[in-house]
Amino acid sequence: MAKIKSYLIACHFGPTLLVTAVTFLLATSLWWEGPAFIIAFGIFLGQLIVGWTNDLYDFRDDLKHNRVKKPLVAGDLKPAELKRAIFIALPIAIIVNLFGPLGFKAGAISILGIGIGVSYNFYLKPTAFSPIPYALAFGLLPVALVVSTDRTPPLWMFWAGALLGMSAHFANVLKDFREDKESGIESLPIRLGRIPSRLITATFLIAATLVLNSVNPNTAILVIGIIASTLSIFAPRFILFKLLMLVALLDVVLLVNAAGELIGSRTV
Repeated sequence: MAKIKSYLIACHFGPTLLVTAVTFLLATSLWWEGPAFIIAFGIFLGQLIVGWTNDLYDFRDDLKHNRVKKPLVAGDLKPAELKRAIFIALPIAIIVNLFGPLGFKAGAISILGIGIGVSYNFYLKPTAFSPIPYALAFGLLPVALVVSTDRTPPLWMFWAGALLGMSAHFANVLKDFREDKESGIESLPIRLGRIPSRLITATFLIAATLVLNSVNPNTAILVIGIIASTLSIFAPRFILFKLLMLVALLDVVLLVNAAGELIGSRTV
């Protein structure tokens, strides 16, 4: 059990669980529970791969900053074990996504999302283009689910996902801002600075909430989302990501309701 826990920690379990849960809820509104479980499992496998490759690439930097909560740094996992897990998960993820309920087109989009996440870890993280993989991966996730039902995804769905993805990127970098700067990881938030990055995080969160509220109005969620997003400008960094998760969950409610009402469910 301890080893399994280490693998889950290494995949960044909180965000992985959130993305998987969002996928399941959205897939349920577009399909029904049976296919939704399989679709969510495929996305979960992709999140494992992205999270594990992230920890592999960051291993040396995590050692430098003594991030003992990371299983590789703590010695709970060896790099070879994590590589083996990636090579086991990857073919399963490809099979489930391509040959499961998503179908070939939507499954290919999902696999593209995995590739985008891995490309961020190994290539784009220390560049000015660092938000782009987040925008694409988060934007393409709901798109893939709609494509799987043989319907055309609305633009608002992509933009809402993209805005949430970019806000997640900026908030994630702010969490480790000082350490990343010391390590010379010059992602866009590092280049812009801490205060501009906080303002951008809040702006993206508010924009995502406004986009979703425009297609599925809910005054209470809109007000809470804007307040929480605004608080993220001033919040301590250990609370920042929690505020992001709160706004993301509120936006998910809007997204799932809008998908069910405006797109409808596929029953066969």
